[in-house]
Amino acid sequence: MKFDRTERFKKQYQKLPQQIQRLTNQKLGFLLENLNHPSLRVKKYKGEKDVWEASITMNYRLTFRIEQDTYILLAIGTHKEILGR
Repeated sequence: MKFDRTERFKKQYQKLPQQIQRLTNQKLGFLLENLNHPSLRVKKYKGEKDVWEASITMNYRLTFRIEQDTYILLAIGTHKEILGR
């Protein structure tokens, strides 16, 4: 598997605190190794077809889509930011 990042994801990632960026990088490594890694708590994103959610911390999440051999990283931020509320 490999990653592709949307422009939205790239912009949101750059605005994250450095500690959250480091944790995100670690969690993306876990995602490449094992989609079902326990610390990711991957689940289907409610209300969106073919979109998944993974935990970075209890407050930060990322969303992604799986297309063939690629994880398309869609958004990253707090749960509130991702939901747009």
